[in-house]
Amino acid sequence: MPLCLRMTAALLVAALAGVYVGARAAGSFAQDAAKVVTEQTVEYRFLPAELAFQAGVLYRLHLENPGREMHEFTAPDFFRSVEVKNPEVLSQGGTDVLLQPGDQKDVLFVPRAAGRFRLTCADHDWAGMVGEIVVR
Repeated sequence: MPLCLRMTAALLVAALAGVYVGARAAGSFAQDAAKVVTEQTVEYRFLPAELAFQAGVLYRLHLENPGREMHEFTAPDFFRSVEVKNPEVLSQGGTDVLLQPGDQKDVLFVPRAAGRFRLTCADHDWAGMVGEIVVR
């Protein structure tokens, strides 16, 4: 292969690697810059029972299940109203987050519009495991 083609190929590989690294760094920076809100799913209640967010702000919702039972953070209307940056963490068609005992998961999102949204544990709403999400 002629020298100029090898140099062009090497420059192209270096440029593509730089774009990939830059994109990964930007994603990491965005997650690091997000406002962190922690929610615990304990037996038959959410702690806190009300979550408040500001429209247009990047958040990292850190969900923890320190309990002995599986819980779901179910909020279909809320998840449809926000831009989720890591949709792979959602289950049930993008309507909730499943947390096995001991699990911790993060949802990175930006609320798009103000509103009030119902929060339930789909498995334990009958026991009063409900809450509310408010976006201002």
